Amino acid sequence: MNRSRIFSLIFILGLMITPAFFLSKCMNDHTKNLPSLAILRDNFKNERTIPPFSFINQNNDTVTNDYYKDKIYIANFIFTTCPTQCKDMTFNMEYLQGKLSKYDDVYFLSHTVNPEYDTPEVLNQYATRLEKELGADLSKWNFVTGNKKEIYEIAKSYLVSAGVDTSGMGHNGFIHDDIFTLVDGQGRIRAGWQETSNPMDSSIRIYYGTQIPMIKEMVRDVGVLVSETKRLQRNAKNQ
Repeated sequence: MNRSRIFSLIFILGLMITPAFFLSKCMNDHTKNLPSLAILRDNFKNERTIPPFSFINQNNDTVTNDYYKDKIYIANFIFTTCPTQCKDMTFNMEYLQGKLSKYDDVYFLSHTVNPEYDTPEVLNQYATRLEKELGADLSKWNFVTGNKKEIYEIAKSYLVSAGVDTSGMGHNGFIHDDIFTLVDGQGRIRAGWQETSNPMDSSIRIYYGTQIPMIKEMVRDVGVLVSETKRLQRNAKNQ
């Protein structure tokens, strides 16, 4: 297990065992008994939402929360000179994009953890290569850069650790988790449930972006979230 993975597990487990961290287990819609995903909550009541942000994407356009309003999106943290897990994460993000292309309102957001090097121009080259080599749809995938402190701070909101690495362990100066975070159209973090033989031991699913089984679970969970979103929209119109 690499240092980033250990950091990730400590960070998430710390949240999960803290009394102020609560998971709303919305496994079913109580009116129609249809599947739904968990909504992560703080302080037993407050939904975990992504705070306001403003970054610059590969096209030199400003990207804010408003862009993702009423859209489902998957976020991660990478950098273009990453010598380890970023390549697999980006490949798997593109795989997700292909599998989820049938949904109009599913988008993707990749943050660089090395904004000083990863300028919009560098990100544009990186994204264009993905488009040419893998067929990535850049109309739904933003690669963003910005203020380093703001990027590292918002990573915490996505339940991801990111920062400068001074260990000299071959990370090219930066360290970050390989987690993909699923966010709904209201900016809330959502997740499926990792079921066990004992229902009382169930826990939220952590979408590790380098693990194919978890990527496949994410495809299924996004489908559940899309259905849930459409159901709620229909119910709102009928009220």
